Amino acid sequence: MSYYKYHVFICTNKRSGKELCCEQGGAAKIRAYAKAKIKQLGLSGEGKVRINTAGCLDRCDSGPVMVIYPEATWYTFVDEDDVDEIIQEHLLNGRKVERLLLP
Repeated sequence: MSYYKYHVFICTNKRSGKELCCEQGGAAKIRAYAKAKIKQLGLSGEGKVRINTAGCLDRCDSGPVMVIYPEATWYTFVDEDDVDEIIQEHLLNGRKVERLLLP
């Protein structure tokens, strides 16, 4: 059994120059929001949810991105509302948010 029910990695990579990167979409701010929201909901800790910063996940053209394990479900997101939907549907109800899925 895994230590966490869900392990969420949010790319916060920042590239120099004009190359696309997740941080251009405010990924670090969104990661902080997701982490605080999970704590507020009492979902953090052993057997629950862990929100982690990830370096480059090599999907910058689809970013910002997150991946949720153990299912290896990839999402893109735009704002806190998207993250709220992912938390509610995927992490609480076990249903993927189809409109935000990456292939």
